[in-house]
Amino acid sequence: MRRRTVLLAAVAAALGVALPTALAGSTSDPGVTPTTIVLGGTSPLTGPAAAYASVARGAKAYFDSVNAKGGVAKRKIDYRVVDDAYNPAQTVQDVRRLVEQDKVFAIFNTLGTESNLAIRDYLNQSKVPQVFAASGATTWGRDAAKYPWTIGFQPSYAAEGWVYGQYVAKTQKKARIGVLFQNDDYGKDLLGGLKSGLGRSGSKIVAAQPYEVTSSDVGSQIAKLKASKANMLAIFATPQFAIQAYVFANRLGWHPLVINNGVSGTSNIMQLASEGGKNRVVEGTITSTILKDPTDPRWAKDPGMKQYRAILAKYAKGANVNDVYHVYGMAVGYETVSLLKRLGANPTRAGLMKAARSITDPGNPFLLPGISVRTGPGDGFPVQQGQLQRWTKGHWVPVGGLWQSKRN
Repeated sequence: MRRRTVLLAAVAAALGVALPTALAGSTSDPGVTPTTIVLGGTSPLTGPAAAYASVARGAKAYFDSVNAKGGVAKRKIDYRVVDDAYNPAQTVQDVRRLVEQDKVFAIFNTLGTESNLAIRDYLNQSKVPQVFAASGATTWGRDAAKYPWTIGFQPSYAAEGWVYGQYVAKTQKKARIGVLFQNDDYGKDLLGGLKSGLGRSGSKIVAAQPYEVTSSDVGSQIAKLKASKANMLAIFATPQFAIQAYVFANRLGWHPLVINNGVSGTSNIMQLASEGGKNRVVEGTITSTILKDPTDPRWAKDPGMKQYRAILAKYAKGANVNDVYHVYGMAVGYETVSLLKRLGANPTRAGLMKAARSITDPGNPFLLPGISVRTGPGDGFPVQQGQLQRWTKGHWVPVGGLWQSKRN
């Protein structure tokens, strides 16, 4: 089809006539028509990680706002989200259907480390872009050369864990740390990073308790961590289990200093964990973020947050404006639109990945000031900066300046 179009274009040019719009906009890659470009992805709209459904909702709202202004290169973005319930086996089925039946141009923003790992081989063999995987697994950077069709977005979990370790090493002389971690690459990457960051300091990990995604709760794990006589608790868990960790610790009368990983360290999750202000375990929690928080008065007049509120109100009516996961969705939506604009009138999958490996964006409106989105050849982490913050009297307070991890 592409060869035929090129030949017809040459004939048309020689005769001084224009090709019909539909034919002029044709492409050899699936998911692109003269009027639409189809993106697909999975998200846990239900199940143990359903709190992250807001990520897809935020991205869709952003795309809808772009479509209302004419789309990209006169194409509307058709973003198709399928519920995989945070089950990698379901993710595989859903993604195959999106690729083989829906003929999507790219898989975008699929959430979860194990879910993204489960589809990576298939997508790379099929040469279908796996763009902005919603996971900070170390492998996106370490194995970028082996999987050229896959790229993440957020900082690596290993880097995040290392920053926590460095923070503890510098601020606590002899901390005894108990770790709750999800028993997969996500939790293990954070745990490994924490160990590395602690180095030879006087602080150490005295116990580590894994949990499975299918677990009903983490009560027994928290009890064992308390019994280890740890005076710090590192929570490397998704929101449901992070909230449980705070609640069980409080019920047991254990009040350690807490480190909570960024994927569960949003203000809306912390408000739930605080149990209406009755749970004092949350006070003083340390986490890391890359996002502007819609509940933070600092951003009340910020142009990016004004845009966020306006988009959510119009294109996701009834959605909780204080849910920070919506902000993440808009941040990746914004960068994806930027990539599509760079592709021009004839987008290709190969062109999309080439653009994704050469991003230079110092000002994503939904990310914290000073955080840039940059990539180069073989770079699997577009964002490699973050901000530590402390939960203080019901809101987050920045700790120090931005941290920076080494680029791939």
